[in-house]
Amino acid sequence: MSKNQVKRKLQQGEVVIGPFINCAYPAFIEICGHAGFDFAIIDMEHGPLHTLGAEDLCRAADCVGLSAIVRVRKNDAPQIQRALDIGSAGVQVPQIETKTDAEAVVCSAKYYPLGSRGLSLNTRAGMYTAAGTEIISKLNAESLVVVHVEGKKGVENLEEIVSVPHIDVIFLGPYDLSQSLGIPGQVGDARVVELMKQCVTKIRQSQKAVGTFADNPEIAKLWIDAGVQYIALGVDVAIFLRACQALVKAVKS
Repeated sequence: MSKNQVKRKLQQGEVVIGPFINCAYPAFIEICGHAGFDFAIIDMEHGPLHTLGAEDLCRAADCVGLSAIVRVRKNDAPQIQRALDIGSAGVQVPQIETKTDAEAVVCSAKYYPLGSRGLSLNTRAGMYTAAGTEIISKLNAESLVVVHVEGKKGVENLEEIVSVPHIDVIFLGPYDLSQSLGIPGQVGDARVVELMKQCVTKIRQSQKAVGTFADNPEIAKLWIDAGVQYIALGVDVAIFLRACQALVKAVKS
């Protein structure tokens, strides 16, 4: 198996960027790789994708050297296991609120002795048994674990959450965070921004990488300047919509 380049870059202090993917067409993933993105988040929480489609997107990502990260619907061991078994570079888990939640993610994502992920090598991740049991330790080492902190309770428990080992990225979800503050969708509001900045400081002090979502390059640059390394830059369907709108406006104006 190949090295997880996104994990390497984060460990070296570099910034990585990639979009959320809702479309099942593998060409979209290939295009992301050719465009120069570092990763793509296959969205099985809000998107309509199913497991077989997600597995094909992982294959397409490998073709262009892109790291495919799968966001599952919730902190659920079978979902996390399946997201990794299809050969993704990592898993992204929403709505983490406590240290216990974070520990459960690691337990589901890692094999013994780091966790209790169900063991079967008859999978794409296990190279369909071709690599033998030696691959187990490599999968433990290379899989990227990203957890979302996106509500007031998660923020209140952040110091305990960041203490959990084998989590690579704490992802601050601005939209859900704005909703938990009673101002849904107002991600530019000073209350959301200030709270997120406080979280960024705490996470960086723990030596973990910080992630967040940015609707556009300007917002991405603001968060990079604040210390965020893992930037989810847009969603494929919204990127396509805005590109189409720009074309229509350019011709009709």
